[in-house]
Amino acid sequence: MKKRWIAALALTLTLPAAWGQAPQKRRVAVLNFDYGTVRSGVAAIFGTDIDVGTGISDMLVEELVKGGAYSVIERKALDKLLAEQNFSNSDRADPASAARIGRLLGVDAIIVGSITQFGRDDQQIGLGGFGRSMGKYGLGGTSVRKAKAVVAVTARLVNVETGEILAVATGNGESKRSGTSLLGAGGSGGSAGGGVVDMRSTNFANTILGEATRHAVDELAKQLTANSSRIEVMARPIEGLVADVSGNTLVINVGTRAGVKPGMTLTVRRVGREIKDPATGRVIRRVEDTLGSLTITEADEESAVGTFTGATPPKVGDTVKN
Repeated sequence: MKKRWIAALALTLTLPAAWGQAPQKRRVAVLNFDYGTVRSGVAAIFGTDIDVGTGISDMLVEELVKGGAYSVIERKALDKLLAEQNFSNSDRADPASAARIGRLLGVDAIIVGSITQFGRDDQQIGLGGFGRSMGKYGLGGTSVRKAKAVVAVTARLVNVETGEILAVATGNGESKRSGTSLLGAGGSGGSAGGGVVDMRSTNFANTILGEATRHAVDELAKQLTANSSRIEVMARPIEGLVADVSGNTLVINVGTRAGVKPGMTLTVRRVGREIKDPATGRVIRRVEDTLGSLTITEADEESAVGTFTGATPPKVGDTVKN
């Protein structure tokens, strides 16, 4: 009886520690997939140039979030940064440039990818009585033999600090059904007006092309989730300035982009004196006095609000650090 009691007590004491050791989510961003290889085929399928790279990226984000291993940055934050930094599409596909984007976003890794196949599994398509090779692509509604839809995608997981490719993943999808139209056989691709198709919609998912796309993205997401442990969670230093003081409520000029999160506690400091090099007069060290602590209550991309606790009242321009 005594042994059972000791074993039960030991289990009780170890459970909280085990619960506290839940794997930390890796913070990542997913860039729009490059679809240059299949662009002509995409235009043939939809009748206009459709950015299927953005569609694949959005589908992947959903699956990665469901997988639970990653915390994925919102598209609006990513698009805003890309616009501000004026990154070209070719820059985004380069691991070194992608790493730089990742550092600016404050993520642990960034995912870049390409669409290598997007169409049907036959090669010959009749156009107006003439035979023409279209590779692996097909024309919706064109008179051809029934064929299945096929989609293939690849992705690279990039370390934002070094630009090193941590893992490579591939996803291959094939529709279970076949048909003469990639956008038929059970649904419609939806409107392609303005070069946009919602690839996450039920309409697209019900097509044979949508079915193949979903299989490819699911396979890709599983491989990326399995490789999440290869990403080292960076303990990045947070440093900002007090931008506003209202009683014990402070607003600081850094937010989620810099890693600030609600519940986090930062130290509020003030430069007491500067030490200069006697030979050059250049400041070589700043001595700071600690004023107190700031507990963050809310944060957006560029700022955060918190409650100050301390003996010395802070003022605008004081520093905050983790």
